[in-house]
Amino acid sequence: MVWVPLSPTSSDLRAPLRAPSTTTMSLEWLMDWSWSLDGLRDFIATGIQSFRDCDATALVAVACLLVLFVWYCYHVGREQPRAYATVNALMQSAEANGVQNGFVYCQSPECVRCSHHDGLNQKLYHNLQEYAKRYSWSGMGRIHKGIREQGRYLNSRPSIQKPEVFFLPDLPTTPYFSRDAQKHDVELLERNFQTILCEFETLYKAFSNCSLPQGWKMNSTPSGEWFTFYLVNQGMCVPRNCRRCPRTYRLLGSLRTCIGNNVFGNACISVLSPGTVIAEHYGPTNIRIRCHLGLKTPSNCELVVGGEPQCWAEGRCLLFDDSFLHTAFHEGAPEEGPRVVFMVDLWHPNVAAAERQALDFIFAPGR
Repeated sequence: MVWVPLSPTSSDLRAPLRAPSTTTMSLEWLMDWSWSLDGLRDFIATGIQSFRDCDATALVAVACLLVLFVWYCYHVGREQPRAYATVNALMQSAEANGVQNGFVYCQSPECVRCSHHDGLNQKLYHNLQEYAKRYSWSGMGRIHKGIREQGRYLNSRPSIQKPEVFFLPDLPTTPYFSRDAQKHDVELLERNFQTILCEFETLYKAFSNCSLPQGWKMNSTPSGEWFTFYLVNQGMCVPRNCRRCPRTYRLLGSLRTCIGNNVFGNACISVLSPGTVIAEHYGPTNIRIRCHLGLKTPSNCELVVGGEPQCWAEGRCLLFDDSFLHTAFHEGAPEEGPRVVFMVDLWHPNVAAAERQALDFIFAPGR
């Protein structure tokens, strides 16, 4: 125990420093104490003297506590993730019909967002350990924390942002991002607007010959029609589609932050016909930002993310975090034609390079 001395006097300063005994402590002494510079000096000196006077028993106790603390840190570092229920385990009978928390989600068995597996957290932790053995644990603290607490993060998120597969903690949260978030890639996409538009128009001519041309996918919507033409689907290149849009596909290779090596990476042309509404839904993760380059943007078309509406503009990029609740709709007249955007997933700007490499390994397609 460190004793605090009485307010110093001139005689006290000349006398050797001593810690007062317990009998000298009193309420009056505590009330008279003032934090002068001399008092602070004597306080520090007394503390040093008290430490020197500690007996061997106290030192052994401190050493034991230090050893226990180091052991605890080591144990926590090797701890397996907690057995929280995965998203799939929480789905109820209503969700089996395509509704999750009141919002529609797709039921494709190929969709990483919808085809969860039991033991997902353990699988992710195993992948992280395998990555660390091959490379390093350096910079993996946030990913390790996220995997260990994944169930808690997913289930306790506010309703405005609820990624359905993986949440990386401590990332800045905002529905929309400024163009400067990924300035190089945004400017590159906008400079190649005409190239992408021309390849889309060539593709779209096939719609006059049949209801759903080869390579296009129709998505479920409450009303209207929503078509997508994927070049990269969940980290996997679609060769036949890429050959039909060669310049656009080569452009993807020039992007610095395009997610192309894990299941959260996509690149596609997205078409909404007039009268289409996309049901409100959440994306699978917050490690990415979704970029929409406007190709054709009729009036009365909006994207709403986290309750905030935005409009597309032709030749301009719109960046948003699709782990927020979001929807899109085209309420324009039929003669105005479809709303068309080129969509590509980019890394969240606050995910470090080492984390990107690890996440590509952990969420590699087919793992």
